[in-house]
Amino acid sequence: MQTKESRGLVLFNRNYREDDKLVKIFTEMAGKRMFFVKHISRSKLTSVIQPLTVADFLMKINDAGLSYIDDYKEVQIFKTINEDIFRLSYASYIVSLVDAAIDDGLRDAPLFDFLVKTLEMMEQGLDYEILTNIFEIQILERFGVRLNFHECVFCHRIGLPFDFSYQYSGLLCPQHYEKDSHRSHLDPNVLYLLDRFQTISFDDLKTISVKPEMKRKLRKFIDDIYENYVGLHLKSKKFIDDLSSWGDIMK
Repeated sequence: MQTKESRGLVLFNRNYREDDKLVKIFTEMAGKRMFFVKHISRSKLTSVIQPLTVADFLMKINDAGLSYIDDYKEVQIFKTINEDIFRLSYASYIVSLVDAAIDDGLRDAPLFDFLVKTLEMMEQGLDYEILTNIFEIQILERFGVRLNFHECVFCHRIGLPFDFSYQYSGLLCPQHYEKDSHRSHLDPNVLYLLDRFQTISFDDLKTISVKPEMKRKLRKFIDDIYENYVGLHLKSKKFIDDLSSWGDIMK
């Protein structure tokens, strides 16, 4: 085993035998790992192994099996997220996306930083729906999906009222709409926003504002992208979809 110190974000935990836990942590230095915590009822780790908790962990990393947590410090808890069922649902979904996007043990420090920063911005009160859309679009490459929302696939012109073609996996400008009789007939503003989402900086997020109707259009198209190119069906995503039917009661 190797001893390492790294920031990590708890993805989930589950019971293992009578008084033990298995804890999945996405670490900055060692990727996703499953950790074994013995005698959880008497462990000092009880509070720090809760989902959506970030801490500096001192770990024993085992490449062939379960790893272990020796100690921790500098705990970060997303209090606002955990107290809001809507923010918590969206935060849990992007965490599930990360768990599905990369293999265990694969170090991906940029993705770790992106995930933590996205959660921090949700915690600060920024639009969690738009943050989730941005995360979904930028993580597509981790699933092997590379889509260009910037230029026409035929003439490479930019800044036009584009439509999306699944046949060509890209944009069509008005001059080339006829290339695909089954093009998506999208609102061009959806594609304009997705183009921005692929490269947007966190500073720009503080000024972006999207109306509810446009959010619905974004949600539908991104769902279609994931259905057609990724084929991923997460329980946490279904929970978000169900929020539309009963979430207003909670509000």
